[in-house]
Amino acid sequence: MPELPEVENARAVIARTAVGRRIVAVDDHDTWVCRPHPPGQIRDALVDRELTVAHRRGKSMWCETSEGGPILGIHLGMSGKIVVADPDGSEVDGGDYWERGRPKGDYRYSRFALTFADGGRLMLIDPRRLGRIRLDPPIELLGPDATVITPEQFRAMLGRGTAPIKARLLDQHAVAGIGNLLADDILWRAKVHPGRPVDELTPDEVTALLRATRYAIRTSVRDGGVHTLGSLKLRGPDGRCPRDGTPAAHGIYGGRSTWWCPLEQKEGPR
Repeated sequence: MPELPEVENARAVIARTAVGRRIVAVDDHDTWVCRPHPPGQIRDALVDRELTVAHRRGKSMWCETSEGGPILGIHLGMSGKIVVADPDGSEVDGGDYWERGRPKGDYRYSRFALTFADGGRLMLIDPRRLGRIRLDPPIELLGPDATVITPEQFRAMLGRGTAPIKARLLDQHAVAGIGNLLADDILWRAKVHPGRPVDELTPDEVTALLRATRYAIRTSVRDGGVHTLGSLKLRGPDGRCPRDGTPAAHGIYGGRSTWWCPLEQKEGPR
């Protein structure tokens, strides 16, 4: 499922291949993906404009448009990816790695598309229809991006309330960009139990969590996505800790399926 590394990959694809191309048509027929906009509203706002800059914060993307036009918000959801296809048959895609087996030219799950003056298209391919396209999204509601959060912001985020640390890491208002797989990897690297209340974390644990956050994001962006994370060997009924071989423990934290090493990630302080 797309998390911060996949969304950054998709943003880079848009910045590299779609910025600066004039939009001549928009397919915004999917009223669920394009909610709350009725069909034609996004089209009327974007035709004859260009995407000028592609931004990302956490798992959300947005593009500025030319001539003071609206912001185009793009959220990949859990199964979406961006595909930019050109008239010569070439295409570049970014986003969900599970969809990398999609045959070239298979656009049956296109939920939104921009057509450019040169005949190329930018599409949101989303089999499960969990993505979102909207104009002028409320970006200001997101917390600081996980790639650039400062130590002070990180400590402040973890110092409020009694929520389990796994739930707090997943809270996009607290820190934007950490999904389920990244959160498990961060906790595994920091050797912190996912159920530890945030107000009980020691200074050393907070430092370890910040270091693990930076490392997990940096390496997964570099290596191509969350599917490269070392902690994935924990997941599943036969999962084991990659460090010590201990059978993995499983539970639900923050409403999400969670895996951890019961030997190294104990419920009390490290």
